[in-house]
Amino acid sequence: MERVETGIAGLDEMLNGGIPKGHIVSVLGAFGTGKTCFATQFINHGLQKGEKALFITLEEEEESIIENALSFGFDLRPYTQNGNLAIYKLSPSDAKNSIEKIKTELPKAIESSNVQRLVIDSISLLTMMFENEGEKRETLFALCQKIKTAGATAIFTAEAKPENSNVSRDGIVEYVSDGVIVLYYLEDPQHAGEIKTFLKVLKMRRTAHSRKIKPYELGKNGITVLAKAEVI
Repeated sequence: MERVETGIAGLDEMLNGGIPKGHIVSVLGAFGTGKTCFATQFINHGLQKGEKALFITLEEEEESIIENALSFGFDLRPYTQNGNLAIYKLSPSDAKNSIEKIKTELPKAIESSNVQRLVIDSISLLTMMFENEGEKRETLFALCQKIKTAGATAIFTAEAKPENSNVSRDGIVEYVSDGVIVLYYLEDPQHAGEIKTFLKVLKMRRTAHSRKIKPYELGKNGITVLAKAEVI
C-alpha cells in the first residue's frame, strides 16, 4: 500500500508510515488544539517533496495563512509563487455565492489542479453554510467523490462537539472520511493552570494503526507527537 507521510513526527510512526494514499482524513478538535497547524504541516511536507497542493480556506486570507505557517517554520510563499501551492478562499459570510462556488467552481478547481495533497480548513464552516440537511449531505458526498477521483490525499479540519471530542459538530464528516484523528486537551492535575494536549487515531480504513492515546507538543516547528510516551 502506498502511503503519504504527514510530516508530523511520531504520527507517521503511529500510522505505520503515513496515511494511505487517496484517503480523506478528518482532524477533529476544539479551538486551540492545532488543527490548522496540522493541516499546514501536512501541506508543507508534500511541497518540500516536490508535490503540488491545494489549500481551501474558509477562515483566513491567503496572506494570513502564509504568515501563520511561517510562525511554525513553514515558508509557503515560494510555493505560491512557483505555482505548486494554490490557496482557494471561500467566504462563510457570503453563503449564497460560496455555496454556488462549492457546487461549481470548487469541483473544477480540484479536478484541474492535479494536486497530490488537499486541505479544507474548516469543513465545519463549509457545512454550516447549508440550511438544508439533504443539500448539505449531497454536496459533501459529491465533494469527497471529486477529491477521490482526482487522486488527492486530503485533510479536513473539523470542530469537535464540546461535550464529546470524538464527534464533529455536524456529525457527518466522520462518516464520509476514511480516517479520523482527534486532538484534545486536558488540564494537568499535577500542575494547576497548565493544560496537556493529546492525539488519538480513531479510524483509518484499510490499514492497521496505533490505537493508543499519545501526548503531542505544539511548538515553533509545528506538531510533534510523543509516540514513545505512555499515557497513564
